[in-house]
Amino acid sequence: MKLKNILAFVALVTTFSACDDLFEPSVENAQTVDVVFKNPSSAQGILGYAYANLPFETKSTTDIATDDAVTNDLESGYRKMAQGSWTASNDPMSQWVARKATIQYLNIFLENVESVKWSAVPHKQQMFKDHVSGEAYALRALNMYYLLRNHGGWVDGQLLGVPIITYTEGPGTDFNKARDTFQACVEQIYADLDAAIELLPLTYNDLTSNDDLPAKYKAIDANYVDYNVMFGAAMRGRIDGLICKAIKAQTALLASSPAFRDGTQVTSEEAANLAADVLEFVGGVSGMDPQGHRWYMQKEIINSLEGGENPKEIIWRGGNSNGTADYDFGLSQELDNFPPTLYGNGRINPSQNLVDAFPMANGYPIEASGSGYSKNNPYADRDPRLSEYVMYNGTIYRDTEIITGSYSADDNGLNKIANSTRTGYYLRKLLRDDCNPNSTQQLAQFHYPVYIRFTEIFLAYAEAANEAWGPKNAGPDGYSAYDVIKAIRQRAGIGSNGSDPYLETCAGDPEMMRQLIRNERRIEMCFENKRFWDLRRWKADLNVPVKGMDVKMVGGNLQYDVIDVENRNYKDYMYYGPIPDTEVKKWSNLYQNQGW
Repeated sequence: MKLKNILAFVALVTTFSACDDLFEPSVENAQTVDVVFKNPSSAQGILGYAYANLPFETKSTTDIATDDAVTNDLESGYRKMAQGSWTASNDPMSQWVARKATIQYLNIFLENVESVKWSAVPHKQQMFKDHVSGEAYALRALNMYYLLRNHGGWVDGQLLGVPIITYTEGPGTDFNKARDTFQACVEQIYADLDAAIELLPLTYNDLTSNDDLPAKYKAIDANYVDYNVMFGAAMRGRIDGLICKAIKAQTALLASSPAFRDGTQVTSEEAANLAADVLEFVGGVSGMDPQGHRWYMQKEIINSLEGGENPKEIIWRGGNSNGTADYDFGLSQELDNFPPTLYGNGRINPSQNLVDAFPMANGYPIEASGSGYSKNNPYADRDPRLSEYVMYNGTIYRDTEIITGSYSADDNGLNKIANSTRTGYYLRKLLRDDCNPNSTQQLAQFHYPVYIRFTEIFLAYAEAANEAWGPKNAGPDGYSAYDVIKAIRQRAGIGSNGSDPYLETCAGDPEMMRQLIRNERRIEMCFENKRFWDLRRWKADLNVPVKGMDVKMVGGNLQYDVIDVENRNYKDYMYYGPIPDTEVKKWSNLYQNQGW
């Protein structure tokens, strides 16, 4: 049975149970839950829907709502949101409907998983049930995480999450549910993830003998061949125990952040320890991928990936694709973001604010005494990541000099045409220089979207560890926030002969280290849809005006002038997203976050 039939049944039963024949499904589509779960393939279709409905952003859409970037797509909903159009009835960030719907399907699945005849062989039946149940628990937790991140907020001095629903809602359900506390929602996420971790392997790998079987499957006379079918390498790409641990670490970091910590019991120590639990997989700081900050540039690795195989930097990713269709990922980033002369639309324009966040190669911020920064040569001797992530005036890309200043003779220059940069910068991160968007010579290459990578978790550890124990005090796992940031900066090419004097200065001051960690996260995770959420959970300034750089030719010399590009118009209550206005008006017990 097709998934659309399942969806038609569930939606109609729960929403239109009292309607007349106009809303009655045709006989062939009126599949009851009992019928659905008699067919293992149909039952798995519900799980497939939960995966397909995940809200992962595969492009840098949310960064344009921050001080890191703008877009030349003037009709972008995120641009309009950042300029004052964000309301409870106009919320591009809303996850309310999609996440709650997905949780409903997962609840149906979990309530009926025992009734599915996955296999006539008892040990196969048990392993299959364990696997899909573990995935369902993990997916339910992940959907709850997104609900908390997007919709958690304060009401009358109490930090609230969303109504916790762990059962199937049907015609007789009381839908007028009050919101549970943020803390209760965190505990539900933890409980679901712990259940998943008990059922799933840490990673999906093929066993070579029965000696390697988990004890619980040895006890039911399973064998490694059948185990490999259920939990082997062919399952890579689906949620495993390591991914569950990473989601748990993300949840703890969110809950222990300044915007939420006064309303939860989650401590920075807890967040650090949960991040360390993930990092144990690679052996802590010593296992950091030396090329992790350049993961999107690892062409040979990307081209050779098989199935759900992960490069060293990646915890969870999407499928590897090189298609040219609009919906595909093989060329869309380049088509969107290459400069006009390279047949792109130049959509995402990094800001001067972000460019200024990159330190000098010696590690000092550009504004610091002794940095060596020159306003007349602003891109010289900078953090190597700047040239890897951003195209600036004079960048050589695809054997082409990209002139972004207003003196440019082509369309790449500042505000030349609708597809030109508005800031004097073009995006470079995430793009492959061996792609060609030219419609007459299109050439796509393999790409994959990243959901979670180890660097994010390393940075989460550093952030939480600094708050818990200070810059240089090691936690139970034997390394400190300082150790992590030192490794990340050395990997990037900052400092000389292992020397990083600015880091050493920060190591003696928790507040300086806090700002350094946040800045490293800003740089490392730029254009990966983290900045918007980070600013809000830190309760940082959301209204920093976005700047750009106009480069002019004056008397044969280049002149660099910082320009105003776009203002932000957020209110203080927007650190917390709204409950959809339609839902609040519908249910009297569903209270709106303050301010909305």
